[in-house]
Amino acid sequence: MKLITFTVPCYNSAAYMDRCIKTLLPAGEDAEIILVDDGSKDETGAIADAWAEKYPDIIRVIHQENGGHGEGVNQGIRNARGVYFKVVDSDDWLDTDALAKVMEKLRAFAAMETPVDLLLCNYVYEHTVDNTRHTVRYTGVLPVDRPFTWAEIGHFPQSQNILMHSVIYRTQILRDCGLRLPKHTFYVDNIFVYLPLPRCQKLYYMDLDLYRYFIGREDQSVNEKVMVKRVDQQLRVTKLMITQVNLYSLPPEQKKLQAYMFNYLSMMMTISSVFLTMDGSAEALQKKRELWQFLKLHDRRVYRRCRLSVAGLCDLPGKGGRAVTLWGYRVAQKIFKFN
Repeated sequence: MKLITFTVPCYNSAAYMDRCIKTLLPAGEDAEIILVDDGSKDETGAIADAWAEKYPDIIRVIHQENGGHGEGVNQGIRNARGVYFKVVDSDDWLDTDALAKVMEKLRAFAAMETPVDLLLCNYVYEHTVDNTRHTVRYTGVLPVDRPFTWAEIGHFPQSQNILMHSVIYRTQILRDCGLRLPKHTFYVDNIFVYLPLPRCQKLYYMDLDLYRYFIGREDQSVNEKVMVKRVDQQLRVTKLMITQVNLYSLPPEQKKLQAYMFNYLSMMMTISSVFLTMDGSAEALQKKRELWQFLKLHDRRVYRRCRLSVAGLCDLPGKGGRAVTLWGYRVAQKIFKFN
């Protein structure tokens, strides 16, 4: 049994995966690193095998037919031997000083009678275009350096949502909730950080800048042009989030979690609506109408709440309404630094 499993989905990652792996190795033999070669066409598989040969007690490699980022994560969950589980994308990396402190804390968790289900840390956007950094932390929202429950959380601003970069789940939580990410689909990280939350009873937040999130590649999924092109995958993820969690079935002690999850779903409706509006074609605008109808038919209460939120402002009628939507998006970009 390992203390933590790091899963690194790799697709044509030969140019940058070494940096990622080097920052995980200081976790030592308490950790395992699962490198998932997702049908790469370059030297990714060979590089992964070389690392596993050099560190056989720490690194394992899984070669699979191309299934996308989600299937890489699924492989990690299926094969993990760690008590805790973290996804690290192959073009990102961890801060080694922060990692040492996280490993020390996980060892303390392992000795607890009641386990911590979710550990959160800060993450840092590394913008390569202008060589700037932006750190997302949860001070003021979450209690620091002590176990807590959902009843003790504050309000999450949109700029401080819980993302894949910030979470370390107890592996059994991911298995118990039946998490299985769809293949060949981008943006599945939203499902990863959404579906397991109601099963997390005990949480812990360390005010550490652990995860370094690389932004700058032309083909990156957060690139605006790419997001417009892949909007159907965004829709697929949003619809799965609508159907996989019944927000009104959460118990009273998770009332604050319900509010957070509603706001997160509203954000997903906003993003889908914005990029369909940005596309502007008759087909895209029809897809936006169908998305809202899908939500309405599935849960009228959530639909009504979304209509009264920012998401509803992204589905205003006519050319004027679409212009307001795009203007609001540009303002939000500057305020929250989405990209």
